[in-house]
Parts: sequence; C-alpha cells; structure tokens
Amino acid sequence: MKPIHRYLVIPSLPPALEPLRKIAYNLRWSWDHDTIELFRRLDRELWESSGHNPVRMLGEVSQATLQQAAHNQAFLAHMHRIAAELDQYLNDPSSWYRRTLPQFTDCTVAYFSAEFGLTECLSIFAGGLGILAGDHLKSASDLGLNLTGVGLLYQQGYFRQYLNEAGWQQERYVDNDFQNLPLIPVRRPDGARLRVTVEVAGRAAHAQIWRVDVGRVQLYLLDTNIAENERPEERDITDQLYGGDQEMRLKQEILLGIGGYRALEALGLKPIVYHMNEGHSAFLSLEHIRRLMENYGLSFEEARLLAQSSLVFTGHTPVMAGHDFFPPELMDRYFASYYPLLGLSRPEFLALGRQNPADEREPFCMTVLALRMSAFRNGVSKLHGEVSRRMWQGLWPKVPLNEIPIGHVTNGVHFRSWISYEMNQLYDRYLGPEWREEPFHEGLWARAESIPPEELWRTHERRRERLVAFARRRLAEQLKARGAGPAEIAAAAEALDPDALTIGFARRFATYKRATLLLRDPARLGRLLNQPGRPVQVIFAGKAHPRDELGKELIRQIVALARTSEFRRRIVFLEEYDLAVARYLVQGCDVWLNNPRRPMEASGTSGMKAAANGALNLSTLDGWWDEAWSDCRTAQAGWAIGRGEVYASAEEQDAVEAEALYDLLEREVVPAFYDRGPDRLPRRWIARMTASLSCLCPQYNTHRMVRQYTEDFYVIAYDRFLALGADNAARARSLAAWVARLRRAWGEVRVESIENHTPDTITVGQAAKARIRVRLGQLDPQDVIVELYEGRVDSEGEILDAVPVAMEAVEPAGPGVYIYEAVSRPAAASGLRGFTVRVLPFHPDLPDPLLPSLIAWAE
Repeated sequence: MKPIHRYLVIPSLPPALEPLRKIAYNLRWSWDHDTIELFRRLDRELWESSGHNPVRMLGEVSQATLQQAAHNQAFLAHMHRIAAELDQYLNDPSSWYRRTLPQFTDCTVAYFSAEFGLTECLSIFAGGLGILAGDHLKSASDLGLNLTGVGLLYQQGYFRQYLNEAGWQQERYVDNDFQNLPLIPVRRPDGARLRVTVEVAGRAAHAQIWRVDVGRVQLYLLDTNIAENERPEERDITDQLYGGDQEMRLKQEILLGIGGYRALEALGLKPIVYHMNEGHSAFLSLEHIRRLMENYGLSFEEARLLAQSSLVFTGHTPVMAGHDFFPPELMDRYFASYYPLLGLSRPEFLALGRQNPADEREPFCMTVLALRMSAFRNGVSKLHGEVSRRMWQGLWPKVPLNEIPIGHVTNGVHFRSWISYEMNQLYDRYLGPEWREEPFHEGLWARAESIPPEELWRTHERRRERLVAFARRRLAEQLKARGAGPAEIAAAAEALDPDALTIGFARRFATYKRATLLLRDPARLGRLLNQPGRPVQVIFAGKAHPRDELGKELIRQIVALARTSEFRRRIVFLEEYDLAVARYLVQGCDVWLNNPRRPMEASGTSGMKAAANGALNLSTLDGWWDEAWSDCRTAQAGWAIGRGEVYASAEEQDAVEAEALYDLLEREVVPAFYDRGPDRLPRRWIARMTASLSCLCPQYNTHRMVRQYTEDFYVIAYDRFLALGADNAARARSLAAWVARLRRAWGEVRVESIENHTPDTITVGQAAKARIRVRLGQLDPQDVIVELYEGRVDSEGEILDAVPVAMEAVEPAGPGVYIYEAVSRPAAASGLRGFTVRVLPFHPDLPDPLLPSLIAWAE
C-alpha cells in the first residue's frame, strides 16, 4: 500500500463568526432551542442534511453564506447572546450542587457506560441504555456535579435501519467521520495524541482518547482504530457497538473498564467514586483494586474493601439472557497474566464472577462481578429492584429476599432534550424558569393547572400537525428508497390525519415488548381506527437487533398490515428510529402506548418523554409505569392495561391484555379524546393532560434521578472512601484484618436457645419479648448485631414484612456465650405474628453489612 500523507481541513470562519466554533463543540446546543435556531438560521437545509451536526455544517456551508452572516447584525447579535449564555452556564457558581452540598465540592465521580446517546449526529448508542446515560451526563452538567463520563468511540456505531420490499429489516453500517463531529482529540503537552494501552490476549492494544464537552461535563471516549494497532484484531475493537462475537464483546469490555480507568489516570483525573452503568465496565473494579494495591501497598482483600466503598453499580437488565457471561477458557486467554497482578489464583479470580464460586463449570458473569465489587447497587425502577433481588438472591445465601442489598433509583429523562420548543415556551410562561434547572420540585408542576386549557391544547395540536407532516415526508423517502412507483409515493402525502387521535409506539423491537399486541385482532382494530368522525392512527418506529429474527418478523407484520387498503392511511412504520424521530413522536403523539410483558421491562423512558410533552400514557403495569400508576392513578394521569397480573402462559397473557387494550381504547381513550364542547376543546382529555404533567413530571426526570444518586450514593461513597483511605489506608487494613478474623471464627457462631416471654395472645399495641442465648466463640458482642426478626406469619409459616429489632447483650453466660434481650415494636394490627433471631457481622467501616454466607439464624 502506498504511503498516504494526511492533513486535516478545518472550517474557515470569518473572525466575526469565530464564537460559532466554541458553540458547536459544546453539546449544550443539543438541549437549547435558541442555539439550535442559531444554526438553522445560518442554513436550514444544511442543518437538516448534516444530521443536525453543527461541526460538519460549519465545514460545508458556503463561504458566501458565512460572509453574509458575518455582516448580518441580527445574526451576530443572536450569536453573541448564545455565546454569552454558554459562558455564563459554564462558569455559573450557583448550581444546585454548589448551593446544596458545598462541603462535597471535591467529590469527583467517573461514570462508565458502553454507550451514550447525546445527539443523533454522534452515533455511539443503540437504545434506552445509551440515551439514559446521555441524559445522566446532561443533568449532571445542569446540576453542577463534578462528574466525568467514560466510554468507547465506535467507528461505525450502531446499524442504520432500512426495510426491503418485503418489509424485512436490513442493516447497513456507516463510518463515523470523527473529524467532522463535536469531538476533540486529547493531546499531550508535546502535541502528540494521548493514548492508553491494555493487554488483550497477550498483545498490546492501544487507544487514543477523544473528548466530548457536554455542558460543564466532559465525556472521554477510547478509539482503537489507529496506526499503532497493526493488526485488525486490535484495531477493530471499537469498530461496532454490540457487533461481533462473544470474544469481541470481552475485548470491548476490557478496553472500557481497564482502558477507561487508565485513561482517567493518563488525563491526570483522580475520581473518588466510580459508577458502572450496567456490567459492561465491571473490569474497572479490578483495575481500581490493582492500582490501590500498588499505591498503598495493600493486599487484594484490603484494596477490595477500600475500592468497594467507592463503587456504584446500576443494572438495567431483568432477563438473565441479557447479561454477559464468558466461559472460563476465554477468561484464561485474556486474564491469565492479570490474575497474579491481583495476587489471586485462577479459581479465586474466576470466583469473583460466579454465583457459586465452587462451580468450576460456571461461566464468568460481568453483572456478578459488579454486584460483588460494589457497595451501592440498584435497579432502575421499583419493580426492577424487586426483580433484581430475586434474580441475584443466590449471591447472598440465607438473606431474606426483601433484604437483598439491591435497591432502586427509578430512571428519568432530561426534559430540555425532549420537550418541544412550543411546550418549552408554555412552561416558561406559566411555570417560570425554575422548571429548566430544578424540575424535581412538586410545587413547580402544580402550576400546570394554571395553563389555560385552550392554550395547552392548541400548542399540542401544532406538535401533532408537525409530526404528521414529518411522518409523511419520511414515509415518502422510505418508499422512494425501496423503488416504489410514483402513485405509491404520492399516496404518502395522504397518510395520517393531522386532527386524528394519534398513538405512538416506538422502542427496541424485542419480542417481550409486544409491538403487535394492538394488531392481534385486525378486524376489531380496523373498526377502531376507521370510525366515522372518530379516526385513530398509529405510528410505529424501532429497530430489532440484527440477530433477532423474531423481532424483525414483528416489523414485517406491521408493515404488511399498513400496506392494506383498510390501514394504509391509519398505520405508518417509520424507519431508522433515532433521536430526531423520537423527538417528533414524543412531542406530537396524543397517546404513548407501551405494553411489555410484565415484569420484563426494567424501566422504559419513552413514556416519560411523551408525558413531559403532554401525551397520555397507556401501558401495562411494568417498569416505571407500575410505580407511576400507583402514585398517579387517582389523578387520572393515563391508563393501565390490566392490574399487573401474572399468567400461566405468554399466550394467555397476550390474549387477555390485548382484549383489555381494545376495551380501554374503545370505552375510555377514544371517547375522551372526541368528547368536545361548543368550543371544540376536549376538556376531559385536557384535564388528564394537566394531571399527568402535575403528577409525573416532578418525579420522572434525570435531574431528580441524578440528585438521588448524588445524595444516596455519591457523597456517601466519597466520605467512606476518604475515611478508609486516610493514613495510608489504615482503616481499610484494620477492616480487612477484622473480616479475616470474623471469617475464621464464624463457624462457632450460633443461637443456642430462645426464651419466648410473649403470651400466646396479645392485643394491638403490645409487643413480643424474648431472651436468647448466643454463642459467639472467639468474637465479641461489638463484632456482631443480634436481631429479633419479627413480623406477620403467612400460610406457609414464613415471616413477612419483618422489621428487625437490635437486641441488647445484657450479661455473659460463660466463655464466648452471651444473653441478649429485646422487645419488638408494638403490634399495629391484629393477625398471626411470629419472630425468630439472627446474628449478623457488624463493623462501622463495613461497606456492605451483608457479607455473603455470614449470617446465623436460630435453628
């Protein structure tokens, strides 16, 4: 191959327009309507054709256009106002974080994720996980957190979707042009690009570091497609998101976790708290331990306890098949040289990723590794927290299900990234500017009641009209690309009705999401959609995984039905679902349909985006809607399909819930939408819209979510890590010695006897009393906590809703034996109750009070 002499061409801007460069390279423009309007004003057609990419746009816009803008005083005033607002935003000392938690200004957080959905022009995300990560960064920026993102920069990202003549999904991959994206290569002081190296199957893999400015937050991305990687095996690691085989996935996760940790070190950043968004980055916990061992001269166990105090893990996957498992032989190939760096044998290392450490055949699970290494663990909705506790109960033997240490922080959405310009103006007018910066205040959204019904409705109608116009254009483009005839393309202009009740369904086409549940009875659906005077239309969008043939079949079925004469004007499938399509849909639909098969939806966030734009949710009680419906049911903020029932078979569940969906649409949804008075306003519908805004918006936003992570996890982890790491990690060393002593002595711990001092019958308001004898052996009472475990007794003799009460050691009863006493909380209601006793380890520095296998119950 002939040598290529490379050089970079950058946009040539007149001096007067130089502020545009800084504005374009900070993604704050992606959630600021006024900044987006600035770029549209420069060249509207180019803004659209560039994929909403201001960096590319500045490189392609004509010099004549730039010169005109440079002499346009109105444009210059607009630009300088945006530049001043950006500077003010970046340097604002009065953010929520600085005002509320000034004592934690040094708390630095590194947020790792395999994907980030920030804007459509930066294709490094596949779906909800990435969009959630992107919204997390944006809210962290708005709130003023000292947070840094870490991920991978994919050469091709996720696939682009198109359909063939048969309606079957096809995939194509398009290279990201990094030089024309809002990316900045990180350089060393000598000007060379900053790189990190990881070992991959005995070979060095090098990655260069790129920076993305997300408001006040920086996101660093690793890219292996560089000349230093001579072989494609290393160069292609960051080729595709979720592409390749199991071995490629392992290489990507090594680069993300270990390489990402090393990238932060190379950048001179020293975060205290590490947040793993899903298990893909869990290897960072091992690299964190290795570096602590080196820096402090610690053993593995000492470093593990220190590292654990600062690690946060968020899981998003309620289905076991969705977690990453790697066979032991593959782990050996990639980690054999890493085992001794941690001072571990092969079995000890592999045990970190196994539910049953003794099972040599069990594969290595990234989620298990993350759960074992972290002190803070959560699912992404209340229901998902319950599902996660049940799924991973085996990691904590003998611990009751409700006490498995996995909580929940329900997901949210970054409102300003999703709310339409028109609704943005409406909220500014009636809610005040606070909704932008701190939307988690309930009293703020109560002001939605003050929005005049006619104004709210006209605003929403304009967004529906824009959605219909967009869908028609997109449909015509799709048909033209498939080679359709002129008549069929022309018919696209008549698809949909700008005044009809519009239902949106847009998400990943996994089978459990049941995209075709509404299509189960085509005849009934036809009557519903084509009622004279009360038309209904449905817009579908979404991608199936390239290897998910069943998901692709769902898309084919929708497209086939949409081609029939009965549904041609009423059902549309929009190809290439991306952030731009998503915004049109959530901003313009009247109803957001979501009908996953419970309990397989971890959270879901598309319905939150729709709700923030005034749409009403119609969903099964799964993911976020399960708790939202519980909180907002009386407010009539939407509709629930079913009551969260569990069925014996998927077929039965689909049949019952399809029937319930049709009934809701026919009896409640459609009549409410078309119930108009003399003023032509659907006042019952508008009342539901207002109730939805008031009840849902304070809770289901990422500002609330990030605030919750900060207050419940980040600042606590920060304090714990500093305490354990002080004085050359003196307390971490002492804690590790205590844990070792505890494990050696735990075999002697047992409850020897229980004296029940409670009558067979007591009255409400009275309490149970017990005196017990506990053998602690070589341990002391301060090493344990003995609890009276009391609650209701079910039909199978199990204690429910227990409230543990700490027992007091009142006297010794011999060498290593102690007498404890306790009184339960007074009985609040009548019924059968009971208690037992348990012994748990206790140490004030223990990051996780539930040490696996160290719990002794009364026999």
